[in-house]
Amino acid sequence: MHQPEDLDAVRASYDRVANTYARMVPALLGKDPWQRAALNAFAEEVGGLGPVLDVGCGPGHVSAHLAARGLEVRGVDLSPQMVEHARRAHPHLDFRVASATALDLTPASLGGVLGWWSLFNLPRDVLPDVLAGFAQALVPGGRVLIATHVGEEDVLRREAYGGIPVTWTTHRWLPDQLTDLLEGAGLEVTAEVRFPATDQQSPAVVLAACRPGGTTARQQ
Repeated sequence: MHQPEDLDAVRASYDRVANTYARMVPALLGKDPWQRAALNAFAEEVGGLGPVLDVGCGPGHVSAHLAARGLEVRGVDLSPQMVEHARRAHPHLDFRVASATALDLTPASLGGVLGWWSLFNLPRDVLPDVLAGFAQALVPGGRVLIATHVGEEDVLRREAYGGIPVTWTTHRWLPDQLTDLLEGAGLEVTAEVRFPATDQQSPAVVLAACRPGGTTARQQ
């Protein structure tokens, strides 16, 4: 799979913000019932289908949230510093350093794949192949859940999380564009939740999709 040209810069940037990110971001999940509801619905859908991979797991708080709901979860992140935070905070879970563009996933091996605000750094010509890899890794009936920023223009970031210097591009997508990409990867979109802009966050969307075939745990 084609590797983004700015991969090293993005990795270094997330290493620099890891300490602040690990202090700030996990607590936000506890304050947002709608985001928790989306994750809980995902957990209900994939329960019994197989292991879940949290791609771009950061400090591991979302992996831990899903594991507490009975899922077998492992996380990967581009940033070694993020993975170190995840391992310290949640030593009972499996976290490894890996890029979303180099996962080498076994076909039909996963019940679910999560891309929770972790795919927006992928260039527009790279994301379709990443989503296709997710789809191939799912068992029939398996689920993908992605959350990302909404917009028509990309944003070049030079600082983040309290003014820490970073170098990355936030690639924003319209929901219909993401739906087309998921369907192009061979998935069926099953749910969409939109979040308006707030003082802390730009507009966002959560999309759920499944690999056709099979039955969900809820139907069994």
